[in-house]
Amino acid sequence: MSPSAVRIAVVGPTATGKSELALDLADALARDAGAAPGGVEVLNADASQLYRGMDIGTAKLPPGQRRGHPHHQIDVLDVREEASVAAYQRHARADLEAIEARGARTVIVGGSGLYVRAVTDVLEFPGTDRAVRAALQERARREGARRLWEELNEADPVSARRIELANTRRIVRALEVLAVTGRPFSATLPRYQDLVPTLHLALRVDRTALNARIDARTAAMFDAGLLGETEALMAAGLEEGRTAPRAIGYAQAIDVLRGRATGAEAVELTARATRRLAARQVKWFRRDPRIHWLDADLDDAGAWVPGERRRVTHQALRLVAQADEAGSGVA
Repeated sequence: MSPSAVRIAVVGPTATGKSELALDLADALARDAGAAPGGVEVLNADASQLYRGMDIGTAKLPPGQRRGHPHHQIDVLDVREEASVAAYQRHARADLEAIEARGARTVIVGGSGLYVRAVTDVLEFPGTDRAVRAALQERARREGARRLWEELNEADPVSARRIELANTRRIVRALEVLAVTGRPFSATLPRYQDLVPTLHLALRVDRTALNARIDARTAAMFDAGLLGETEALMAAGLEEGRTAPRAIGYAQAIDVLRGRATGAEAVELTARATRRLAARQVKWFRRDPRIHWLDADLDDAGAWVPGERRRVTHQALRLVAQADEAGSGVA
């Protein structure tokens, strides 16, 4: 990789077309460099795609659709293992160093905001204490997440404002950090500061069109066999995990297989949860002043308007060229 070539991060809400844009950029950059497709590699920053076997419900690209570009941090965890952003940071940064040591360029792609920032930003994660965490989790079970959130709000109102009441895991983590370090969780939250020069790109689409795209993709996932995939994962211990069985789509599929919901209910609940996720992701990424938002025009069914994908890719490539020319940062 040229010393002036910046890293590229394609981020944003789910179902906006991040993977397609990342691959279109990788193809174009490989051609421009006169290199084979392997000259540009892709680093996943989607927490659910870390899991082996969770393919349909995470919209994971099959190897045959990756256009020859090596992909990293995909299929690295068993469904019984807990996904940890700190562990992800260690492994992903090692991947980045290896990719660049080979002279290749990296395109980071994903919508898990903290996972993205774990590799792009100057960010260190505070330590953990399993006993403290277990005690807090037991309190959450007995007293409810609201009581713990209220406790967090008293001690660290900045963090409390950023964490939804429904997000028990983050509430517990914030209180754990407070107990272990004596510092508020908000003090450990990262500033918007690149570890190395990075171009941050995100697709922005009309909310109605995005919802249509989410609804269509959700129905397609269930039609493609999400229930069967989930059943196989349950046999492999999916329900024993802490994070994997809570993934959108899989949680709803488990309910169907356990007789707690119908297939039609699962499709609707999955689409609804995905729409809420997209709204949260928009809020998360809007706060990042480094992001260059690329407006994409979709039709009422959520499909790309003819010629729009090519236009957006060219716009992104112009930004890449400008960032590379600057060489030492991105405005």
